[in-house]
Amino acid sequence: MKIYRKLLPLITISAMALAGFAQVESGGGVRKRSERDKKKTETEGATVTQRMQGFYETKEPHDADMEYMRQIYRQIDLTKDANTPLYFPEDVVDGQENLFRIILGNVVNGRIPAYEYLDGREVFTDQYKVNVPDMLDRFGIYYRTDGSGKNMRYVIEEADVPTGQVLNYYILEKWEFDRRSNQMKTRVEAICPVLNRMGDFGGDTRYPMFWVKFDALRPYLASQYIFLSDDNNLPQYSLDDYFNLGMYDGEIYKTRNLRNLSMNQMYPDADDLKRAQDSIDHRLRDYGKNLWVPTREEYLAQKEKEEAIKEALERGDTLSGAELNVVEEKTEAKRSSVKSAKRTTTKKRAAKKSKVSSSSSSSAPNSSATKSVRRRKK
Repeated sequence: MKIYRKLLPLITISAMALAGFAQVESGGGVRKRSERDKKKTETEGATVTQRMQGFYETKEPHDADMEYMRQIYRQIDLTKDANTPLYFPEDVVDGQENLFRIILGNVVNGRIPAYEYLDGREVFTDQYKVNVPDMLDRFGIYYRTDGSGKNMRYVIEEADVPTGQVLNYYILEKWEFDRRSNQMKTRVEAICPVLNRMGDFGGDTRYPMFWVKFDALRPYLASQYIFLSDDNNLPQYSLDDYFNLGMYDGEIYKTRNLRNLSMNQMYPDADDLKRAQDSIDHRLRDYGKNLWVPTREEYLAQKEKEEAIKEALERGDTLSGAELNVVEEKTEAKRSSVKSAKRTTTKKRAAKKSKVSSSSSSSAPNSSATKSVRRRKK
């Protein structure tokens, strides 16, 4: 009985200490991973953590900070030289994959969600998420299943991935002018792979597959490095850099408008379509510049450049981009020579004026001095 009475306080103190230790651990953020966290980590994959995913997410700017915003739809043609890094390599080579393999693999494995292509009415909510087996059946992509129930996985063999048929991408750009930084910022919001297949009556028919949000895709693009030209085979940029730095060459095929019309519907004529696309591009890129009034020197420089180009075109010269730069350099040299000549003339006039003023001041009599009468003739 005495031994029991002695052990009881010790047991009580030990229990209290353990309870206090558990409270401290819980308050400090140390907790056991639940089954939900385990499933989430397995779904996201071992290479991309939640912290990494949060690093690549772009925070939407507040409406109070926005001065201007426009949504632009571009079509990226992979047959153009600037866009070939998105197409090659067609097969997996030394762990390197092209853009479509990265997108399709992460969508099929459930790492990133895909959304229905709604033709200009894109809504990135759970209601419009793509059902993976339905999407694969719709586009005739062969697959097999592993497991059952919630553990079911969809496996696509390498030979069944239609990389050779994805010759276009649609991207959704956002052009936003921020009041705080006074800068026009461009960011890619979503990407849509487009299948090019032979139609029933001949000719290629395009089938947009689905949209994926660019922020969800960025961690996987950042690990794939590419080289941009055949002259330098050193992969210096990642696919994430490729989109963020605007290295792609895409033409505008649609802008967000009230009638939800494409550029081809609004401008049926090919020449009118090209002029409208160029006009939209110039207005977007020059929006920030047009907010500031140019100085007199900048205005005269632009006017001289336009006159030089006009004279060259009137002579029948065909000016390329390099020749336009030459004309600009000549105009700049001419303007600098004119400025230097003006400065020289101004200096000469100032020197002449100072010389004349000094001579006149030395020859002029002093009003306060008396006239000398030493050598006056009598």
